[in-house]
Amino acid sequence: MRGDAETLPAIQLGALQDAAPDEAAEQDAYPVIDLFAGPGGLGEGFATAFDGEQRRRFRSVVSIERDAFSHETLLLRHFYRHFPLGEAPDDYYEFLAGQISKAELFDRHPAAYAHARQSALRISLGKESHAEVRQIIRQRLAGSDHWALVGGPPCQAYSLVGRARMKGDPEFEQNEKHTLYLEYLQIIADHRPPIFVMENVKGLLSATIEGKSTITRIVRDLQRPATAIPGAPADLGYRLYSLTQEEMAEGEVDPRLFLVRAEDHGIPQARHRMFIVGIRSDLKVRPSTLRKMTAPTVRDTIGTLPPIRSGLSKEKDSRDAWLCAIRQISSMNIRHQLNGAAYAADVARELKFDKLVEMRSPRFNSSNRYAMRRPNHDVLRSLYDDRLPVLTAHEARSHMASDLRRYFYAATFAATTGHSPKLADFPVGLLPDHQNVEEGRAGKMFSDRFRVQLADHVSTTVTSHISKDGHYFIHYDPSQCRSLTVREAARLQTFPDNYFFAGPRTAQYHQVGNAVPPRLATQIAAIVAEVLDSIRSGQ
Repeated sequence: MRGDAETLPAIQLGALQDAAPDEAAEQDAYPVIDLFAGPGGLGEGFATAFDGEQRRRFRSVVSIERDAFSHETLLLRHFYRHFPLGEAPDDYYEFLAGQISKAELFDRHPAAYAHARQSALRISLGKESHAEVRQIIRQRLAGSDHWALVGGPPCQAYSLVGRARMKGDPEFEQNEKHTLYLEYLQIIADHRPPIFVMENVKGLLSATIEGKSTITRIVRDLQRPATAIPGAPADLGYRLYSLTQEEMAEGEVDPRLFLVRAEDHGIPQARHRMFIVGIRSDLKVRPSTLRKMTAPTVRDTIGTLPPIRSGLSKEKDSRDAWLCAIRQISSMNIRHQLNGAAYAADVARELKFDKLVEMRSPRFNSSNRYAMRRPNHDVLRSLYDDRLPVLTAHEARSHMASDLRRYFYAATFAATTGHSPKLADFPVGLLPDHQNVEEGRAGKMFSDRFRVQLADHVSTTVTSHISKDGHYFIHYDPSQCRSLTVREAARLQTFPDNYFFAGPRTAQYHQVGNAVPPRLATQIAAIVAEVLDSIRSGQ
């Protein structure tokens, strides 16, 4: 796939009069190259790292992504970031409100669109694109010695769920996603960045290629790119560092050194990912580590969004039909089916018909009402936008009547007991009709098939699997009886409310689930900026 990197005629660029960031401040910002950029979570974090005078520390000169919808999201965000902080045009907000099309938005701001098309590129990284990408990066860096390379090669083949699903596939170990990190390594070899940050999933810790530890191989190759990249400079080496521990990765590395627990750093999500920081061996500087920060809860993060109900699938949807489907749970003799469990009486009491009749449930299954209720937490405060006229991507999925009752039971159970139910906690009448349900009840596999995001805790990991179904992402409020919306998932990932995700809803979920939380990336960017400051001042 070729890059979307057409060069506009010089006369046209010279004639454009769109608002743009201060040129001197932009040139002072460090260039950043973002590979496998997805919808731009890592790049967003670097782009929103500011110094004490609210000047950007980084400017995104190249972001590369091959997925069409992710690239569309990325392109629009690069357009938005062309403008100084807080000075995006009213037209952008009119686009979010559906008052103008994306084409009209771009037509009205040709300089910003030209900037976005030059920096957000749709390219499939591989042997066929090596020469093109090498030329683009060299051109955009324009001889700069102080810049950063960031990115996370696609990780499905390394993920624990992904490996479980692919275990029976004889071509599993030949899957390209095992070795896409070599494309990242190729760019390291070609351009010798002073510092890089590579992100990947926790499952990489136990993944293997041809029976050998994948992470051990990756660490070795990152330290000495010539071990894996033919023609790489023999003198090129990197010292590898953790973002959470002071020690440097030397000799036989314990890969757990690179694990970052997002919830320890203010992110409202138990997201555990690997981040490897590499500093070129000839540079005598080392990075600092992430500081600890209390994370907001799920309720803190999404509780201010308008309450909405789920839809009813497989039959005509209406609020009355939806309520009727849920209320059928009151006739199931839940207490008897729970066989005397300690929580049986309390849960059953909440599921009685009179309780359900009194319950106040939302009328609609979507809302674009944007309520400005600024929280105290720094991470959450940064997600709000005073200029935003409407909320986007806050539309509930539809669920079958049987799943509605399971969701309602699960959320009620969690509200009553303080934890999400396992399959063994479900009454028999609500168990799904799956062949492995008994193994789940015995705790052998998928015992937490229906998982409630607990209101007073951080969420579990928001993954791309949220695009498949909502069973692992049930809203804590029984009266809404649904899975999380794209906007709620995006907030748990710390994407700003003005971040627009392109494509159908499934694609939007996929983008959000695969992204790096921007507010974690901002903290990483501050560390990288410190390193580059030290390098520049030391020369």
